Amino acid sequence: MLIVRLALNIILIFLNHHGIKNVLIVNDEKVQIFFPFYLSFQNIFPNFAKNRKLKKCFMKKMSDLYFAVLICLFAVGCGNNQPNSNITDMNKKYDSLVKVFDGKIIPLYKEANLSYWNASITGKDEDYKKSSDAEIAVNKVLADTTLFATFKKIKESGQITDELKKRELQMIYNGMLPKQIDSIKMKAMVELGNQIEQKFSVFRADIDGKKLSDNEIEDVLSNSTDSKKLESAWVAVKQVGPVVAGDIIKLVKLRNEVAKSIGFNNYHEMKLTLDDQDPNEVAKIFDELDNLTSSTFATLKSEMDNILAKRLKIKKENLMPWHYQNRFFQEAPKIYNVDLNSYFKDKDIVLLTKDFYAGIGMDISDIIKHSDLFEKPGKNQHAYCTDIDNEGDIRVLCNIKQNHNWMSTMLHEFGHASYDKYINGSLPYVLREPAHTFTTEAIAMMMGRLASNAQWMHDMAKINDKEKQKIAEESFKMLRLEQLVFSRWVQVMYHFEKSLYENPDQDLNTLWWNLVEKYQMIKRPANRNQPDWATKIHIATSPCYYHNYLLGELLASQLNYYIVTNIIKGIDYKNPSYVNNKEIGNYLIEKVFNPGRKYYWNNMIEKATGEKLTAKYYAKQFVK
Repeated sequence: MLIVRLALNIILIFLNHHGIKNVLIVNDEKVQIFFPFYLSFQNIFPNFAKNRKLKKCFMKKMSDLYFAVLICLFAVGCGNNQPNSNITDMNKKYDSLVKVFDGKIIPLYKEANLSYWNASITGKDEDYKKSSDAEIAVNKVLADTTLFATFKKIKESGQITDELKKRELQMIYNGMLPKQIDSIKMKAMVELGNQIEQKFSVFRADIDGKKLSDNEIEDVLSNSTDSKKLESAWVAVKQVGPVVAGDIIKLVKLRNEVAKSIGFNNYHEMKLTLDDQDPNEVAKIFDELDNLTSSTFATLKSEMDNILAKRLKIKKENLMPWHYQNRFFQEAPKIYNVDLNSYFKDKDIVLLTKDFYAGIGMDISDIIKHSDLFEKPGKNQHAYCTDIDNEGDIRVLCNIKQNHNWMSTMLHEFGHASYDKYINGSLPYVLREPAHTFTTEAIAMMMGRLASNAQWMHDMAKINDKEKQKIAEESFKMLRLEQLVFSRWVQVMYHFEKSLYENPDQDLNTLWWNLVEKYQMIKRPANRNQPDWATKIHIATSPCYYHNYLLGELLASQLNYYIVTNIIKGIDYKNPSYVNNKEIGNYLIEKVFNPGRKYYWNNMIEKATGEKLTAKYYAKQFVK
């Protein structure tokens, strides 16, 4: 570079001597050339400038060098053109490849979503077969090694500089990478996973020779006050642990092998990374939440224990895991005297949902028209929202009853639906998705919480002021307890799975109870050494996903705080109503929904709220 600068300054002396402007035109670009070398030369040899004969001789000698360097500059100019040409060619190649990819995958995704929807409605074997076949077809495209290799080469070239294309390429790459594994191992993982799921499906807890279903066990745990009966039910349902534990460990090791084969340290790291999450970032958020909730949860837990001990007629210090009304203490025990079902028993749940969303500027009438909202024989008994084609065909499946649970569920599912509807349709196909799974969960959770909000029930369900005052405190306490109990349970799941994949050969039984004691603050049964961790089916069938539920709750509170502070301009961020405030809808559509997956999720959150995802607003809503 120094030589080139020297040559340029020498040329400039020559040009200046002949009265030529200090500008070279090289490849249609003006290159401004100043005089540092020439001035330095005069400073070093002051007599040079005064000696006209010497100067003339010097310039003559430099003329040949000038033309030589000029030719070099022209060559450099042409050479600099080559990368630009390569970048243009690579972008054209990428555009063509995406067109091929979209042409293959879009109709298959649509068929997979549509066939699953139909199967959910009819329950027919042939429809589930179509759904399975469609999913296999999608995976076949994602597993295409030639297609993936071409995307990988383009990605590694670094020549895709357009930010939207780079984001699109990253999402395609992340979707295809986990499919680029040994087909034998893939088959082994699928088969082993199916075997484990089948063992869970056919397992029935055995109490003194009597077989009980999971629902029957949960009924005993939530309603009985007989400690011996509760212990028997809890121990019986944990019998599935030894049945599946060995297979789960095999599956974990197999998943780790697959993850290592494509460059990751373990499956947990792979799963989060390819799901567009930084494992260190997630760990930091969970530690922040632990610090913010630990003390308050301990206080609430003590109050809860007092109530439960009194109800069960035992000493507080004798409370054990089977006394908390469910198998894992993942839901809040019923300790408050509030029944919200009565406020919705005569209400039109669909109309309330439609009117609420219309009031905040979101028209969901078209989605309702294409949805299936009431019970039918053979129909899936749960609830979900699906975007069939990323082009506006959005549907919700529910089984509505006139109660609080289904009011909350409808608000929740149409939170998903409104998010999908208002994503920018001009985005590339793979970016016409929520910023992340947990960001759409956040919207759904934020809306679903409203069904437990006394102010919202006053504004929408038209309960009177007296009823509102009567239930306001208790309903919020119930919601708060539900949130904190769940948050501590997810801490157990997150930390257990992270450690499990880091070292599947450690003492997992002890690890599980260490985490339960730390985060949920319940005692481990004396001398118990059983694989109780293996009794949670999600560890086998939905690995490294559970943490997203809690991230969704955190974002729901962060968005809620922003809305209350900046749009409603109020101070009650614990019981906001949102009713008939179209500014709220405009904000969510513009800042959260419309960008789709254009931005990394934490960048979207920062653009929408002014901060990256944090646990502090969840703490403001449910801790302080």
